[in-house]
Amino acid sequence: MAKVKQRLAAAGAPHGGVSPAQAEEAVRTLLRWAGEDPSREGLLDTPKRVVKAYSDWFSGYAVDPREYLRRTFEEVEGYDELVVLRDIAFESYCEHHMAPIIGRCHVGYLPTDKVVGISKLARVVDGYARRFQVQEKLTAQIAACIDEVLKPRGVGVVIDAEHQCMTTRGVHKRGVSMVTSRMVGIFRSDARTRAEFLQFIDIRGARTI
Repeated sequence: MAKVKQRLAAAGAPHGGVSPAQAEEAVRTLLRWAGEDPSREGLLDTPKRVVKAYSDWFSGYAVDPREYLRRTFEEVEGYDELVVLRDIAFESYCEHHMAPIIGRCHVGYLPTDKVVGISKLARVVDGYARRFQVQEKLTAQIAACIDEVLKPRGVGVVIDAEHQCMTTRGVHKRGVSMVTSRMVGIFRSDARTRAEFLQFIDIRGARTI
């Protein structure tokens, strides 16, 4: 289904009932509102470029991140210790101001009898990040997805990100990052497991949401 949606999007089918032409006209409206002339040479192709960029930035709506985790591997010689993927770079957009959220996500889980390819963990992060988001919800969605599909003994997710809605507008505070975490299963109930995970990713003082 996700591939079908992506093909339809590439062919110019409507997103949520809005055609590419309607989306481009909305961009022209915003340009006029900002005081610009959408018909001047430098802006003639801007609406089309913006719509194309949005199709990339918000491609997460066309996928189900759970599908990335369906294929697992059981031949792991009984491995049952932490699996941690650190520093997964991502870009998302604040649902309040439509401004970028840029950061890194750290994911860990304690497998039961199966593991998943590490690239699939990164795809799960991107699948949820490429939507309008708040960081707290993004953190919870990633953890819930891994927990639901892999059914491990525990999951830990930590996100450290800068919010451009705070650095480029409003209070204009640069160099400030927000840290959120979600601990599930043994990551929440066992302090030693949680501490080991946080030590692996070198994040201290992360709060549990």
